[in-house]
Amino acid sequence: MVTMMFGGACILFALAYVKYGKFLAKLFDLDDTRHPPAHSMYDGVDYVPTPAPILFGHHFSSIAGAGPVVGPIIAGLAFGWLPVWLWVIIGAIFIGGVHDFASLVISVRNRARSIAEVVKSYMSDRAYRLMLAFIWLALIYVLTVFTDLTAVTFKTDGGVASSSALFILLAIGFGLVLYRFKMPLKQATLIFVPLVFFSVWLGQRMPLSNIPALYGDTAKTWSLALIAYCFIASVSPVWALLQPRDYLSSFLLYASLIGGFAGIIFGALPLKYPAFTGWVSPDVGGMFPLLFVTVACGAISGFHSIVASGTSSKQLNRETNAVPIGYGAMLVEGLVAVIALSAVMIVSSGDPMVKKAPLMIYGAGMARFLSVFGIPEIYGKSFGILTLSTFILTTLDTATRLARYILQEFFNMEGKKMRFMATAATLFLPAVFVLINFKDSSGAIVPAWKIIWPVFGATNQLLAGLALMVAAVWLKKKGKPVWFVALPMVFMLAMTSWALFLIIAQYKFSLLGVIGGILLFLAFLLVMEAVEVFEAKHHIRRMIKRRRK
Repeated sequence: MVTMMFGGACILFALAYVKYGKFLAKLFDLDDTRHPPAHSMYDGVDYVPTPAPILFGHHFSSIAGAGPVVGPIIAGLAFGWLPVWLWVIIGAIFIGGVHDFASLVISVRNRARSIAEVVKSYMSDRAYRLMLAFIWLALIYVLTVFTDLTAVTFKTDGGVASSSALFILLAIGFGLVLYRFKMPLKQATLIFVPLVFFSVWLGQRMPLSNIPALYGDTAKTWSLALIAYCFIASVSPVWALLQPRDYLSSFLLYASLIGGFAGIIFGALPLKYPAFTGWVSPDVGGMFPLLFVTVACGAISGFHSIVASGTSSKQLNRETNAVPIGYGAMLVEGLVAVIALSAVMIVSSGDPMVKKAPLMIYGAGMARFLSVFGIPEIYGKSFGILTLSTFILTTLDTATRLARYILQEFFNMEGKKMRFMATAATLFLPAVFVLINFKDSSGAIVPAWKIIWPVFGATNQLLAGLALMVAAVWLKKKGKPVWFVALPMVFMLAMTSWALFLIIAQYKFSLLGVIGGILLFLAFLLVMEAVEVFEAKHHIRRMIKRRRK
């Protein structure tokens, strides 16, 4: 049964890429004779034409993070695997993939401007300011959740921390030999990719375990170290770390996909977890609307629109590459979500594993899948967690870079020194959040990510609904059909607004509740701005018809 569900997902995603991807390419008039901003605005720092394989690695690594793993595992344990499987398939094909593709193409057609700047061009300056504020606050949640998740992982497994540090050093070396010493890509790949996999073994041999505990917890030490890493990575040129690291991490992705695929297909793993556990979970809440914000990036993610319009659009070499990078990457992320969900399927509801953190469940699942190749459990588990941690690191510094862009846009901060100030201002709130001791209803201290995840999910998915709204406005202005973005837009805005309202009611006047309220208010104002645009367009058309008569 596990094999059948996974194989079915692979077939559906493949068909969607061929059929629906072709439909999107035709509808958006992709044309390689146009010169994307990476060529027309080349600056060697942010605007750099990048080969499709490297850009795919960067884009996918940036959008993946922990979302397609943590979300499906939490939701699968809460509601059963079947509702999550259905939402991942439908969401990735018809909502998330369209959202990512549209965000990328629209940005490319507007000089690689951010989704917020597109709002300014096609809606109003007020809507532009509102969108910038919403995106920046959403990125604060992204940075907080993923920083804390990574820190907890490093605290739990020092070998993964060592492997991650070695991986960053390898990425810097790869960038130097590729861009400064002009080594051919194939040759550099043959040297550095094996070293990446060697770092998995070496990390377990020399774990970073004796770390001083700041504020009484080594996880907080790692959190501050990760904040410092985000600062350095955000202000560095994309060729120095971002591009080479993302390219190398894509091979971890491919290996994890192949390993997961082979383990599920040939491992003859029994299906143990219930397909459906109920409409309401005591840990998560009601399936409607919380399923659609808990799964997060596995089906659709507003963060993807920021990546697509913030960094990927500045590196797109030609327009037709938008199909594999914009639409295809989302389908692959959906496949990662199905693999993560498979890790839930193979455990029984009474297994102690279901009480552990999602990253540990994923690592245990990957160990089972890779055992088909005779790989010892300790290395299979380490490889799975390292792969996920690598994606999280990518998301962290990409999110920091994007938030820095937005802050500079909002306050019109120009000059090289301003990027340092904007980065520091962006990282201040995440640093505060990860140092706070959050407590559950019983008064026990719990990880920050566990408390913030529902708020992050609701905010992230609400941003996706807003990005679809922007795409609908853009398509309407161009005289294109809008139904294929309008229907997902209405659904996402309804589900996520509902979820965010429930969260605000839960946290009330706490910091999380107040920020959630601000975000919901900003979203309401943006929707009103979009309604005005459509009403104005309709009014103008009626006036033209009257004059003709």
